Amino acid sequence: MYSGYYRKPHYYETDQMGIVHHSNYIRWFEEARVDLLDYLELSYQEMEKAGLIVPVLEVSCQYKGMVYYGDIVRIDTFVAKYNGSRLDFSYKVINEKDQLVTTGTSKHCFLEQQSHDFIQLKKSYPKFHQIFANYLDHSSTNP
Repeated sequence: MYSGYYRKPHYYETDQMGIVHHSNYIRWFEEARVDLLDYLELSYQEMEKAGLIVPVLEVSCQYKGMVYYGDIVRIDTFVAKYNGSRLDFSYKVINEKDQLVTTGTSKHCFLEQQSHDFIQLKKSYPKFHQIFANYLDHSSTNP
């Protein structure tokens, strides 16, 4: 079971008050998403090598608390939606006190790398489709 992505803010990510600047959370979401895909043994590098790209269509972030320099946070990343052509993630940033400090989402699609045509993963990349299908089956039975 995936245990989340742990992150300690860097000094340059903070403002004068030692609070993590809001723009960094979007980067953290990407780091956490890459970490989850690596855990699933489906890295961006492997997908790109196979001729597939997964661009970001939309991203959102809701701030509920502050993260300070020196804190350690866990970013829980979930596949919120997968239908073969779309892949949506949700994120929860939890501080060391087990408090929810930020939530977010990102929406993606699958494109053929050269033509940038939309593709159905099940048809064009069945191995990759099966990894997502297995993950969703497993996560729905083990919340």
